[in-house]
Amino acid sequence: MTADDHQTTRRYFLGEHALSAPALESALYIVSTPIGNLRDITIRALETLAAADVIACEDTRVTGILTQRYGLKARLLPYHEHNADKQRPKLMAVLAEGGAVALVSDAGTPLVSDPGYRLVRDVVAEGYKVVPIPGASALLAGLVGAGLPSDTVCFAGFLSQKDGQKRSRLNELKSIVGTLVFYESPRRLGATLAVMAEELGADREASVARELTKRFETFERGTLSELAEVFSGEAPKGEIVILVGPPGQAEEASADDIDTLLRQALADMPVSAAAKSVAKEIGGDRNEIYKRALELKAQGEA
Repeated sequence: MTADDHQTTRRYFLGEHALSAPALESALYIVSTPIGNLRDITIRALETLAAADVIACEDTRVTGILTQRYGLKARLLPYHEHNADKQRPKLMAVLAEGGAVALVSDAGTPLVSDPGYRLVRDVVAEGYKVVPIPGASALLAGLVGAGLPSDTVCFAGFLSQKDGQKRSRLNELKSIVGTLVFYESPRRLGATLAVMAEELGADREASVARELTKRFETFERGTLSELAEVFSGEAPKGEIVILVGPPGQAEEASADDIDTLLRQALADMPVSAAAKSVAKEIGGDRNEIYKRALELKAQGEA
């Protein structure tokens, strides 16, 4: 390959304008790609993909649409969970020879709800550099458009398709004081929202984001029970992000309420067990409730 040929392979196109990408140092580049609208690619991502020696991608057909759009000439290598063990040594060999590898997913930011982290672990273990190239993410796009609190966020990825495991996982996440974010298949959306309404609370605020960044992008907002009803019919089209707001704060029990509960519990339980039972029921301080239980017992009120 001549110097001119090499320079040509490191070009990308914006409209009719051909631009040259600077050479890359040897590293694994984690490159975010558009989640729908191809114009959501960043200049840095285009430069990285243009200059990389190989682009590791989930599906060469999907990534090929992006590379064709911007005139990218880098070699595409299929890399996904089913062939990772076979392909990983090839990518490591490129790095060993001083080359640059770009890792992309079909859409969005790699490693978010996909197994690419195993490649990163191996690259780090061998002492090679890992460089994130940030950009589009369905998680963040859905979050900023949902109208739900964003100061504390828990990304839970895809829930299990099995009902029992799905309910168990939701119960683990139920008490997190933050917005929960899930990815879901459109054909399972209605059923999942119905289970969420049962396990997380029918009146809990939520939002369903669909077709993010595309022409028919929509946000449906309401309670979980309302959204379960909206999506109870025919499955919608497009990728889905479900966002569930934080649980409501329980109203703090008054001193009279605590005394009433303690008297009822002390009628059948010893002091320690009664205090533990009431503290669990109202979410109060067990030590303070135990002291109050002792006082009531000493006063002969229980």
